[in-house]
Amino acid sequence: MENSRMIAYNALYDIEVRGQYSNIALGNSLRDSGLSDSDRGLATEIVYGVIENRYFLEYVIKQFSSIKLAKISPSVKLLLKMGIYQILMLEGVKDFAAVNESVELCKRISKKSSGFVNAILRNVVRSKGSIEPPSKENGAVEYYSVKYSYEPWLVDKWLKKYGEDFLEDLLEANAQKPKLYIRTNTLKTSRENLMAELAKMGIGCEACDIVPEAIRVSGIKNIERNELFRKGQFFIQDISSMLIGHVASPGIGMKVLDVCSAPGGKATHMAALMENTGEVIARDVHRHKLKLIKDNAKRLGISNLKVQLKDALLLDEESIEDFDIVLTDVPCSGFGIIRRKPEIKYKQRKDVECLPELQSSILENAARYVKKGGLLIYSTCTIEDEENIEIVRAFMKKSDEFRLEPIEGIHVDEKSQKSGYIQTYPNVHGMDGFFIAKLRKVR
Repeated sequence: MENSRMIAYNALYDIEVRGQYSNIALGNSLRDSGLSDSDRGLATEIVYGVIENRYFLEYVIKQFSSIKLAKISPSVKLLLKMGIYQILMLEGVKDFAAVNESVELCKRISKKSSGFVNAILRNVVRSKGSIEPPSKENGAVEYYSVKYSYEPWLVDKWLKKYGEDFLEDLLEANAQKPKLYIRTNTLKTSRENLMAELAKMGIGCEACDIVPEAIRVSGIKNIERNELFRKGQFFIQDISSMLIGHVASPGIGMKVLDVCSAPGGKATHMAALMENTGEVIARDVHRHKLKLIKDNAKRLGISNLKVQLKDALLLDEESIEDFDIVLTDVPCSGFGIIRRKPEIKYKQRKDVECLPELQSSILENAARYVKKGGLLIYSTCTIEDEENIEIVRAFMKKSDEFRLEPIEGIHVDEKSQKSGYIQTYPNVHGMDGFFIAKLRKVR
């Protein structure tokens, strides 16, 4: 059986070298590892710690290495970052253990580099009290980019948009571990009963006032093996994502379409709000993701949901003016969920510049499926105006059929809600950064 550090290394290699998402890579590495809960926790801590602090850790390597960073192999660079993270940032790990374990791991992966790794890590230990990011006086962008590990172009963009105080608050909030929320499946239980059952298991629970189904939980381990999860009594979902179902507020017997549905959190929420009446159509362009939606719906006991393999970029003539509510949760930059997927911080500008065109095309198609008097919901998990309110305003300039409608019954940001949309920020609202717009088809 591999130890926790080897498991962490394998996951990090898949993330940083092979480009996998952190949650998928780590899940794959842990699934059959046989690690104890404490060792799983250590592996998880190292993986996310290294990803979250990538540029700072590389900055430290450059301070101590005679070899240029670009010349160090990806494997050795990863081992150094893992070791430095444990020395500088991970409480509960002794310096000698961080060094020795890193060197032993290096002997298994790149034996000839073990002396190099040993020398750098020991120098870091000797200098750990004096290691700091570059001075802010020499440039705010470089300072924040290194300290919080972000692409410089993104720091520069946010600094100009938000100002330094808001930027620092945002980066600090994104660096915190996100709280874990679950959505009560009201088809099977009540929030009060679910909280009582979870409490019996020693799981901390706190009801969330913003969303009536939401519970903040703590102390839950191997959540997918939890008996109540397996029975379908709850779904793992952040508050900001749950808000979408209540903005749409589907009625009994309605016909609802989710054009970009996987993994089905929002679609299953609306199906539950409709009390298994009417019909919810959940579409996705990826066949393998449809199974995920089906599995979630089956576990939750949802019978009014159907899945369809459809590309949201292609107009479906048979769906024109056929739905009471159409949810358009489009692909986006993801800059609102950095706390959950820290590798998003390292997206290049070119990776996001093409998104508004894609988002606009999907929204324009989705709008064709709404009945007169029906609702069009547009949402993203980003905080970028050009992917959010600017998309909505550009759409409304092209179409005089839709109007933004005030969002009622939710108390997040009263001012913007009166204008028909919500923008949440981790540092302001304590939840993921989401955008939700509510558009009524008036003609």
